[in-house]
Amino acid sequence: MKPFISLWRAFCYTAGAIVIALSVYEFWFFTQILYWVDNNPRTTRFMDARLETLRHKNPRAQLRSQWIGYASISIELKRAIIVAEDAKFIDHDGFDWEGIQRAMEKNQRRGKIVAGGSTITQQLAKNLFLSGERSAWRKAQEAAITAMLEAAMGKRRIFEIYLNVAEWGEDVFGAQAAAHHYFGVDAADLTADQAARLAAMLPRPRYYDRNRESAYLASYSDVIFERMPTAQVP
Repeated sequence: MKPFISLWRAFCYTAGAIVIALSVYEFWFFTQILYWVDNNPRTTRFMDARLETLRHKNPRAQLRSQWIGYASISIELKRAIIVAEDAKFIDHDGFDWEGIQRAMEKNQRRGKIVAGGSTITQQLAKNLFLSGERSAWRKAQEAAITAMLEAAMGKRRIFEIYLNVAEWGEDVFGAQAAAHHYFGVDAADLTADQAARLAAMLPRPRYYDRNRESAYLASYSDVIFERMPTAQVP
């Protein structure tokens, strides 16, 4: 009986330690998010990873990124990104369950992962905190951070951060840097067709930075452009 009691105690102590460690770990994420409600992130986990990769080739490499306020970003770009990335953004709680179901069905038909169904909030959760690995633990952590973001921030703030940290090229992050890089204008001055093109690039920004004459990019930009008037933005 005594060995059983000793094993049970060891299990309880171990389980308790794991629960405490996980609680502290999650609390750290939440305190960061609370700080960013009123303060702008200087960088993200994804941006740091890209810079490290670039510096393997060029030790002096730098990212192009400039934070700008929500009001200083073209309404056309906001509409284009809502159309391209998350049409239900202002209505859902961070998860588009219908979109997830459609992505799962598409992946089953193709026999591989070709669609993710991630919302803008989920994408922001990944960019801010997580690595690019694919695992059940990482997906669970993404879901937890997504819920934290939705609980702590309004949609406008979530979208503002997203617009400033999204990747748009080899070393290009954020709407202002993207507008300068591709069109030589400020993000506030982007036209509807320019905005549609930037939104169309988001799934594969580095590829489209190198292949700007892509026929698919042009046709997808046209689709986004046509749908932009119906987009609801925060």
